[in-house]
Amino acid sequence: MLSFITSFLPTSYLPGWLILDTNPVDGLLQGLVGACGISVLCSLLRVHLLLEESWKDRNETSDERTTSRPLRSKTGLAGLLHFLFVATLLAIVGSRVASLVVLEFCLRAVSGWLTAGLGSRKFLQQLLVQSQFSLGCALSCSLQFLHEGASQRWLCLLLTAALSWFLSRQATGLLHHVTALYKLHSSKGYCGICISLLTSGRSLLPMLCRAMIITFTVAVVAAVSIINQHFLSATDALRFWTPLTICYTLLVVYMQEDQHRMPGSQAVLNTVVVRLGGLMVLMLTVGRWADVLHILMCFLGEASCLIPTMDLLDAASS
Repeated sequence: MLSFITSFLPTSYLPGWLILDTNPVDGLLQGLVGACGISVLCSLLRVHLLLEESWKDRNETSDERTTSRPLRSKTGLAGLLHFLFVATLLAIVGSRVASLVVLEFCLRAVSGWLTAGLGSRKFLQQLLVQSQFSLGCALSCSLQFLHEGASQRWLCLLLTAALSWFLSRQATGLLHHVTALYKLHSSKGYCGICISLLTSGRSLLPMLCRAMIITFTVAVVAAVSIINQHFLSATDALRFWTPLTICYTLLVVYMQEDQHRMPGSQAVLNTVVVRLGGLMVLMLTVGRWADVLHILMCFLGEASCLIPTMDLLDAASS
């Protein structure tokens, strides 16, 4: 039915770079799932940092405690508008550019992980904050790959979006509960949720890391498959992958050195500009005009995810 309706759209009069890769309804549902994934990640990461702050306060005396800026999340109308904006950006960004963002993030994450050490808790927290928009792209291109050719694709995506929305609401509710009542309930010992967090809350960060590893592993397979679909021969694929690999290997080395010279938040913003700028230069040489437009959307997406969560990045860096 959806394909019958979209067949009447005057796409023959539009330039090729303005035509979306997928059905608009499918793209919107994929963007909604990606935005829900970002929301779940941010909520659980805030819960983890709040628990860490509570444990730190218990182990320190009143003279040793230092004042820290409280963690705040967007709520109400502002939070809803931010959620819809991120979902729209993920829906507009094509699967090809989303796949490139996923591959770039995985290369940067593995390189930084090996440099910082496999047990660096500070690096893991910073990486989780920086992975927000990349996570949305990973979910989007994974759904594009897994549902490709499905006869009732829109229905599968609708069910996935509904489940994602439910998980997002549950994570947000847990964050509000911990923010308002954790200190009281954990000391009194009469709330099952807070008692569970008190006894097993230290496993929250490893659980998030395992979930991210699984998500990005599936996304890497999907990304390579999606990108290779745009090439007619092995020569075209080699001409694309060779400069991409060289370019991003050099960028990763530069960004690792740059992060040691600058403060956390400033280095993160510089990293976003450098890596997306490098991707734009690459797409201007071997890509299409649609890819350049989608990279500009990625700039907005990264900014909309990182700027409101600078308090998370500062808390993870401290």
